[in-house]
Amino acid sequence: MHKIVFLDRATLAPQIRLRVPSFAHEWIEYDRTTPDQVAERLAGATIAITNKVALPGEVLKMLPNLTLVAVAATGTDCVDKAVCRQIGIVVSNIRGYAANTVPEHAFALMLALRRNLIAYREDVLAGEWQKSGQFCFFNHTIRDLADARLGIIGEGVLGQRVAEIGKAFGMVPMFAAHKGRTGQGGLYTPWEDVLATSDVITLHSPLTERTRNMLALPEFRAMARRPLIINTGRGGLVDEADLVTALDEGLVSGAGFDVADGEPPSMDSPLMRVASRHNVIVTPHVAWASNEAQQTLADQLIGNIEWFVEGAPVNVV
Repeated sequence: MHKIVFLDRATLAPQIRLRVPSFAHEWIEYDRTTPDQVAERLAGATIAITNKVALPGEVLKMLPNLTLVAVAATGTDCVDKAVCRQIGIVVSNIRGYAANTVPEHAFALMLALRRNLIAYREDVLAGEWQKSGQFCFFNHTIRDLADARLGIIGEGVLGQRVAEIGKAFGMVPMFAAHKGRTGQGGLYTPWEDVLATSDVITLHSPLTERTRNMLALPEFRAMARRPLIINTGRGGLVDEADLVTALDEGLVSGAGFDVADGEPPSMDSPLMRVASRHNVIVTPHVAWASNEAQQTLADQLIGNIEWFVEGAPVNVV
């Protein structure tokens, strides 16, 4: 009989239903698990479920019964996959569940920032409308999305969906060629051209050693059109200290971030120090979290586990 341990059940909303697996099992779940609790809680487990709890190699080697790590997310950087391959642990992830929710959140950030909704709402609450003496006022610039050039970093399911929505708004989507690489084909616009010509740059890449801090001060200084920077991917894709410098120097016109380099970020982190500015919106890593997307994720998670137990693992990374 399999022993299944979910290390961080609270990373799914309480209203999301987890279907009971179709095989004999023991199910144990914890809302949260700290690093020093992982080995003890997974002792004797054959299947571990984690969303963001890290499973480093030294801990995995202490778990001889573990056969599957089912990641309740797409990103698997929390798991030492090299050690898993070495000792025969299968790692699966969730795919395709966020094709609507993440792009919609990205566009919510774009629209709010391009139209200065946060600043105008604060003005209304402060009585500026009444002070204006007329039917409207123009304290903040408003820009349309139509005809804006949309630089997309990451050409997977999410990037493709962002391009579709961008076209519906009348934007001009461009998929950025991978940084430092050439000759990738007609789908891509050269990296340097995307930096130089975009009005909005949105990130949808995984976090790897190659992509960490892919946007830093040299890139910001190459952004001739002062674009918005939208990040619903991973916090480490952007050097946050350099982002603050770019905002201070007017190299970018604003930032909409749903992720941070370290979550939750400390209140004195670079991102949080600018979070109250009118041209910055920070949301708490919830772009993925519509009810519809979370339920799809939960159903796929149990499906991944069932297929593994059947001997036909799917979504293996």
